[in-house]
Order: sequence, then structure tokens, then C-alpha cells
Amino acid sequence: MTLRRITIDSDHIKIIILGDTHGYIDDRITELSAACDVAVHTGDIMDLQVLQLLQPRSGQIYAVKGNNDANGNNGNNRSGNLPERCLLSLPGGSLCIEHGHRIWDTKNYHYRLRRKYQHMEVRAIVFGHTHKMVCDQEMQPWVLNPGAAGRVRTYGGPSCLVLTAKKRRWQVESFRFKPDR
Repeated sequence: MTLRRITIDSDHIKIIILGDTHGYIDDRITELSAACDVAVHTGDIMDLQVLQLLQPRSGQIYAVKGNNDANGNNGNNRSGNLPERCLLSLPGGSLCIEHGHRIWDTKNYHYRLRRKYQHMEVRAIVFGHTHKMVCDQEMQPWVLNPGAAGRVRTYGGPSCLVLTAKKRRWQVESFRFKPDR
């Protein structure tokens, strides 16, 4: 499984975290991305135009491959050559990103993800796949899922997270928008 490692050199950074767009991204989430420094996508992009609509201040977008981002010849599945996992070194710790479809035991997602990355000393693990927003900050590493930022299985409307990372403190804010304006 490929792991891409990136260091972001900053004292303070604001990151929009989204996923499971399935070829469509809600306009309110693209608007929110403009107020962030970096964008992170947890996979199931299915069309690279979705990533092009994100316009974070730095222009930096980090995305991983989801189970619907296969390297097939499906004309609608233009996801490119994405890594399966990404590790971002941020102020105050590391953020690990994966889609989460390889964690088969859905009742124990958090336990399995924490165990999988225990040797890497990450501060938070971000995953997608379930389309359900999660902000488990009970212990480290945190387990975060932004939910679905498109139209498919949004469970109450398109959603995303914004992580503010500083050397001494991380804060996560959740956003859920009403379905289709």
C-alpha cells in the first residue's frame, strides 16, 4: 500500500477535510475551501474536476484513492494516480489520510485504525468510505471522518471538517449543509 509523506512548514495552518464526492462537490464546500490554506480529500473522488474546484489559499490539495477511484477504463472515473495513504507533517503533529475501505470490521473502525497507525505516532487519522461524519477525539490518535461532500449518501446534507493545526493545539470544526439549496 503506497504512502505519500509530505511536510508542511508552517506555525499555523487551516485545512479543509472532505471526502466521498463521487464526481460532484457541493458549492458551499468549495466556497469554504477558499478560506482554508490546504485541502485534503479522503477518496472516492471519481473525477479530478472535483479537485480542480477546490481553491485553498496555498493551492495545495492532497488526496488519496478510494475504492471507487480504481484504475479502470470507466470514462467517468478519472481519478489519476493517487496514493492509497498520505501522511502530512503539520504544526504539532502528523495527520494520516486513507479512504478506509480496507478496514473490513466496521463495528471496530476506530480501534483498528488506531492500532494500524500506533507505530507512526500520528495525532489524527482521517478516513472516508462510510459517508458518516465522525469526530472521535476521546484519545489519540483522533479518528475523523468528514462525511460525504457530494450528493451520494450524505446522511442529512453534504459535510466536511476544518482542522486548525498549531504547534500546541489542534481544533476540529464540523460543517453540515442542508441538502441541495
